[in-house]
Order: sequence, then structure tokens, then C-alpha cells
Amino acid sequence: MSDKQNGIALVTGASRGIGAAIARRLAADGFSVAVNYVSNPGEADKLVAELAQTGVKAVAVQADVSKVDHVRRMFDEVESKLGKIDVLVNNAGILKTMPFAQTTDEVFAQTFSINVTGVFNTLREATARLNDGGRIINLSSTTLALNLPGYAIYNGTKAAVEAFSRVLVKELRGRRITVNCVAPGPVATELFLNGKTEEQIQTFSKMPPLERLGQPEDIASAVAFLAGPDGAWVNGQVLRANGGLA
Repeated sequence: MSDKQNGIALVTGASRGIGAAIARRLAADGFSVAVNYVSNPGEADKLVAELAQTGVKAVAVQADVSKVDHVRRMFDEVESKLGKIDVLVNNAGILKTMPFAQTTDEVFAQTFSINVTGVFNTLREATARLNDGGRIINLSSTTLALNLPGYAIYNGTKAAVEAFSRVLVKELRGRRITVNCVAPGPVATELFLNGKTEEQIQTFSKMPPLERLGQPEDIASAVAFLAGPDGAWVNGQVLRANGGLA
């Protein structure tokens, strides 16, 4: 990316929460943004309209990243409407916590399908279609470092994502494409807060030495650093954006 102002970014799972914050930040930094969603066109279209009002080119693209044909179509659509992609942010994912012994086949399959197969599909497509000099940023999680009960399956998926990233760095030698992970700690999104008591929320808030929950914008700032010119020499790393939690 010789000119960041003309860059094109694709953010998966971007209709709300951390993904939407990432899309807003990249748009503010001058990127044209493709907002991927799977099942909520209303929120995706609303975000695209918001970005368009600031003069940014933005499109909403429906795709289930766990399905290879959806991913190919998504890349086709982004290239057709915005141009060839410079930055891929793999944000789409699900989290369901439960003890290992109580994990159903369905939860196991769904979690790996979205969190691992989904990332595999987008990474494989990106290796053939991303502009040279581009950036790939995969969302991992600080839970991988904490080994909390109930997170075994989810952690397994994020371990795979980090492993993919470290190897892909080597395989993209010669194309000036960086591959990094951002690993958030607890972040105050609707998905995180729903179903938790005030006491549980306060407990999570006190865990980091900075004694607060992360905000979606905190994670977006870390992604923006890796996507921008200041992150050009960072490659094959996991950036734990978690307030010092781990």
C-alpha cells in the first residue's frame, strides 16, 4: 500500500460491536471499507450509510465466512464495487462458554466452523487476491493466555488462528504482506455484557491492572496501527490489547 488514503479494507463480522468500531476507524483513516455481515443487513446498511455520510466509500457484503463459495463471492463483490483488497480483518467469530464435558457436538462444530474454517477460507482467498504490500489482521483472544474454565473449545479455535498466522507470514515472503493477530481482553460490547450480572461485569472490569473493560475503540486502534504505515515493520506477532490482563 503505497498510499493508505486509497486503500481498501474488508472487515468480516463488521455490522456491530468490535467489527463496526474497526470499520469506523479504518474509514476515518482513509480506507474504503467493505462491511461483511451474515444475517443482519439492517445494521450493516446503517453502518455503511453512516460511513458514506463522511465521504467514505463503503459497501455491505453478505457472506457466511464458514462457506467457501460465500467467501469467493464476497471477494468478487468487494473487488467489483471497491477494487482489489489491501487490508483483510478477520473479526467474525462466536463465543459459547461451557465446561469441556458438557460441550455438545453442535457447539463444537459451530465454533470451529466459524472461528477456524471461516478464517481458513478468507486467508486462503486472500493469499491469491490481496494486493502486494497489504495487511492481514486476525482477531485472536486474551482468553488463550488465561486458560479459564469453560473456554477450552473457543481457545482451541483461537490457537489455530494464531498458528495459521505465524506460518502464513513465512509463505507470503516476497510480497510485503504482513500477518498479525490482535488478542482483545474483555471488551464492553453488547455480546459480552448480555447475560452477565453487574457483579460479574465488575469482576471482569477489575481484572486488568488498568481496572476497566476495554472499549471497541481500543481494539480498533490496535487494528488501525497494524493496518497503517506505523505498523509496517510488525509481522507475525500477537498484540494483546487487554489493559495488562495477561
